[in-house]
Amino acid sequence: MSRPLPYHIYFFSGLLTCWISCTSSANKCTGRHEARDCSHLKLTQIPDELPTKITVWNLTHNQLRRLPAANFSRYSQLTILDGDFNFISKLEPGLCQSLPWWEILNLQHNEISQLSDKTFIFCMNLTELHLMSNTIQKNQNDPFKNLKDLIKLDLSHNGLSFSKLGNQLQLENLQELLLSNNKIFSLTPEALDFLGNFSLKRIELSSNQIKEFSPGGFHALGKLFGLSLNKAQLSPRLTEKLCLELSNTSIENLSLSSNQLDTINPPTFDGLKQTNLPTLDLSRNSLRVMGKDSFARLPHLEYLSLEYNNIEHLSSRSFYGPSSLRHLNLRRSFTRQSISLTSLPKIHDFSFQWLKRLEYLNMEDNNFPGIKRNTFTGLGRLQINLSNSFSSLRTFTNETFLSLASSPLLLLNLPKNKISKIQSGAFSWLGHLEVLDLGLNEIGQELTGQEWGGQDNIVEIYLSYNKYPELSTNSFTSVPSLQRRMLRRVALRNVDSSPSPFHPLPNLVILDLSNNNIPNKNDELKGLEKLEILDLQHNNSARLWKHANPGAPVLFPKGLSRLHILNLESNGFDEIPVEAFKDLRELSIDFGINNLYILPLSVFDNQVSRKSSLQKNLKTSVEKTVFGLPFRNPSYDMRFNPFDCTCESIAWFVNWINSTHTNISELSNHYRCNTPPQYHGSPVLLFDVSPCKDSAPFELLFMINTNILLIFIFIVLLIHFEGWRISFYWNVSVHRVLGFKETDKAEQFEYAAYKIHAYKDRDWVWKHFSPMEEEDHTLRFCLEERDFEAGVLELEAIVHSIRRSRKIIFVGTQNLWKDPLCKRFKVHHAVQQAIEQNLDSIISIFLEEIPDYKLNHALCLRRGMFKSHCINWPVQKERGNAFHHKKVALGSRNSVH
Repeated sequence: MSRPLPYHIYFFSGLLTCWISCTSSANKCTGRHEARDCSHLKLTQIPDELPTKITVWNLTHNQLRRLPAANFSRYSQLTILDGDFNFISKLEPGLCQSLPWWEILNLQHNEISQLSDKTFIFCMNLTELHLMSNTIQKNQNDPFKNLKDLIKLDLSHNGLSFSKLGNQLQLENLQELLLSNNKIFSLTPEALDFLGNFSLKRIELSSNQIKEFSPGGFHALGKLFGLSLNKAQLSPRLTEKLCLELSNTSIENLSLSSNQLDTINPPTFDGLKQTNLPTLDLSRNSLRVMGKDSFARLPHLEYLSLEYNNIEHLSSRSFYGPSSLRHLNLRRSFTRQSISLTSLPKIHDFSFQWLKRLEYLNMEDNNFPGIKRNTFTGLGRLQINLSNSFSSLRTFTNETFLSLASSPLLLLNLPKNKISKIQSGAFSWLGHLEVLDLGLNEIGQELTGQEWGGQDNIVEIYLSYNKYPELSTNSFTSVPSLQRRMLRRVALRNVDSSPSPFHPLPNLVILDLSNNNIPNKNDELKGLEKLEILDLQHNNSARLWKHANPGAPVLFPKGLSRLHILNLESNGFDEIPVEAFKDLRELSIDFGINNLYILPLSVFDNQVSRKSSLQKNLKTSVEKTVFGLPFRNPSYDMRFNPFDCTCESIAWFVNWINSTHTNISELSNHYRCNTPPQYHGSPVLLFDVSPCKDSAPFELLFMINTNILLIFIFIVLLIHFEGWRISFYWNVSVHRVLGFKETDKAEQFEYAAYKIHAYKDRDWVWKHFSPMEEEDHTLRFCLEERDFEAGVLELEAIVHSIRRSRKIIFVGTQNLWKDPLCKRFKVHHAVQQAIEQNLDSIISIFLEEIPDYKLNHALCLRRGMFKSHCINWPVQKERGNAFHHKKVALGSRNSVH
């Protein structure tokens, strides 16, 4: 039987396991600079492996039971600690002593049950203390008396049955006290007298089911600014009592939402007559009856919310009194008791006549039968929201908004009202209107332009999500001031008419034509020089940019020099013309959800300062030649593309990601490899580029070898076809540099020319050259049979005769290159002498048509060597005499020019 290990071995083993667990968890903490996030790591102890200079620390959603002061001593610069959702039951007094700069402590959703007067004794700099959702039901003496800089204290959801948190004046700088969702049933005069601050901005007592407001309960607060008593089950009687208790305060914001105020009358708010209350929230009270002059005691009221009630009707004196009201919220405030029209809520004429300063009126989501001639009479310069507010109003006539004729209305929202028709002059009374929202209706008529008559200041017309409105050339001629035009998903017809419906809108800045299935675009955007935002997504426009498009690709952004945002998402584009975005330097383009695979090299060269999107396309590679220039400044969204993770396709992109400071969202999750199989599904960021770097020398070597091979092939071909020319002119150049000159005139040549001819051509030579000597006695040709000295070797005589002749004449026939002596000696010696002496002394007479290549093969001669004196013997016999006139070549100088 084996012996059990000693107890201390188990102890140290467990301690080591715990240390390893905490250390590994600490290593999982994320964050940069002075902030660390260690949430959701199941920590049971405070990590001690983090940088000592951290100032913000998130420890939420762990398993901590204590916050030992000793563990925080190394983090002395900590200012914010968030420890929500742990099992902390007690705070050590020395914790603040270890953290001298501590400002915000958040310990919501823990198990703290009590606080003593020593808990925060050293927390002098604490400004916010959040203890919501603990089990604090009592506290000993004055736990908060040392928190002189505390601004916000949250004790909500703690089961407190009292609001008295101390026995002496304290919390001099407190601005927010949150006590909602506790068990406070009454406010006595001494309940809040511990607060030493007479300028409390907000006190939250919602969801406390308060049954009693004792006289003087709020007097200790002095200048109370904000009070929330939502869901406190306040009846009309208790509300009256509350208002009386607030009569001597400086209350500015009173929230009584979700109570039991089904009726309000003048006495309800009578206690607030001595206050300057500007904000009152009465939403969600099931309010049915609003008595006349209910708000007469609130002349300074500016913001009134009555949304989500069941008001049966408004009378002409319902809003009498609050003449300073600027914002009135009546969203879903009126109820319909049955399906009959007689049960619809009623708004009497002149119901809003007292609200001269009203700026915004929200009547959204109601069910009015219509608008009467004096419904809005008396209103001033304001904005009205009537979205989803009418039960049977289908057509707007020129009398619909007559009650707003004298009101300088600026904004009118009318969506979701099932409007099907707009008659001419329907908005003619609204001459000051700037924004008109008619979206989400059923307008399907042809817009002739008369509908917008009288709107000289209109800036935006929203017509999106209607049913088949038909545009014409004159649809917007009466609103040239229009800057924003929204026509999303309306199945537009005749949008490509000529001239375009948008031509009369030179001030247009925003144009939304998305979701309209517009396959054709001609010149409808021409002239919109101020356009900055153009939305064309979901329009099936891929054909426009195809090279096979009849008449070439349509460059519809061309000329829009101020365009900043272009949305082309979901159009099926698989081609982009090279000049599609020429001169549009500040353009952000959304090409998401298309079929783009290959992009022209310079298509994005001008886009160097904006963010663009190419997500969900078919891009497999990110080429430096395409994206190198635009990636210098902007952030490109290329998520959800099937990247090919190879050196050729993605290496440059990965290197750019690792070196850039640009924020790329969802880089690790949405940038994934598709091919090759070994990288499928893995993040692009994890692609190993080191093999790509190793291949760089081989790529350079390949390029060098390729260039050398191409140069070698070029040289071989050049030598093969032009080698004779190079050799000839090289020899001429060398001998010219060496200084050979034409023989001085003092040295007389014995012969005018030496003739090199085949033996079989001697008769032709005698026949044609002898007469020339007889005609001109100054000419004397060297004829071998006549002029060679007897007894001299033939080769020596040939060399001596060539040297003593001014010119050398080749008589070119088929016989010449068959004669061994001419072919092997005479021709080569004559040419060599001409080159060595830098002389232009060769004359060629061709008696037959001899191709240049045969001349080269037979005698290694080219016509280019003596091009200036190359003479063809005439075919016609009668022109033979003309040959004698070319003897001027015999007297020409031998100098090479």
